[in-house]
Amino acid sequence: MTLDALALYAAALSLLIGSGFVLVGVIGLLKFNDPMTRLHAPTKVGTVGIGMMLLGSILFASASGQTSIHELLIMAFLFVTAPVSAHFIAKVTIHRGTCETPPAPPKDDTWSTLNSPDDQTAD
Repeated sequence: MTLDALALYAAALSLLIGSGFVLVGVIGLLKFNDPMTRLHAPTKVGTVGIGMMLLGSILFASASGQTSIHELLIMAFLFVTAPVSAHFIAKVTIHRGTCETPPAPPKDDTWSTLNSPDDQTAD
């Protein structure tokens, strides 16, 4: 078995795995009711699925004897922009009040702050 055949098999496997991840993301997007849970499925699973599909494209191009940097640029753009856009969509959903409000923090000053418990005992 040659290196080109192995690269083609790896590309096919990568495409199948990526398609499976994308399918799970689409099912999650359609099945979930809450906007916050609906947001989780395509951002996490879809990014990995599209990344695997692009990896399959890179492997196929290398097996064909071509070099392609487009897929790497698409992957970099996707991995940078997907979390940022998901964060903004989540913030809008929280500010509009269309989802459950997050729980209130505990009644201490050390939760999510730079205060330490030792500073409170001095008072």
